[in-house]
Amino acid sequence: MSWMQTVTRAMDRLLRIEPLYAHCDVPCGIYDPHLASVSAKTVYTMVKKVTDLKDPGAGAPPQDALEYRNTVVRMVQTKEAHAQLCKQELLILWTDYFKPEHLAMFPDLHETFWKAAKLCSYNKQHVDLAKSQELMDAVGKISELFKKAEAAKKK
Repeated sequence: MSWMQTVTRAMDRLLRIEPLYAHCDVPCGIYDPHLASVSAKTVYTMVKKVTDLKDPGAGAPPQDALEYRNTVVRMVQTKEAHAQLCKQELLILWTDYFKPEHLAMFPDLHETFWKAAKLCSYNKQHVDLAKSQELMDAVGKISELFKKAEAAKKK
């Protein structure tokens, strides 16, 4: 390792700089709403599991309370991670895949994506079965727009 790399790594640690990862800006053409759909479904599933989980109650043994709390925390972490992943995937589609010419096909394109991104944020912050269903529906609508845009390219 060169002295420059050593200094750079030391500065990164000192300044607590963490690497960022993003979908490339090279026009690779690899776009698909599938991961957003799976992530939205995971959000819904975690919300359902959290709301269905039986609280052991105040008189439960300490180990039962600890297990309950651990399960809730793990489910909420999964829900939040997948809501963020869903949002990231939607933003990639919105900003990289869809072009101005798609607005003629889908006049409500921006509103659809904006609302879906807001639903991702809401679902990170809350445990709301109805809103997690809305997120799945919104991602489903975006998947349909994507399919129509792809079909139009083949004509």
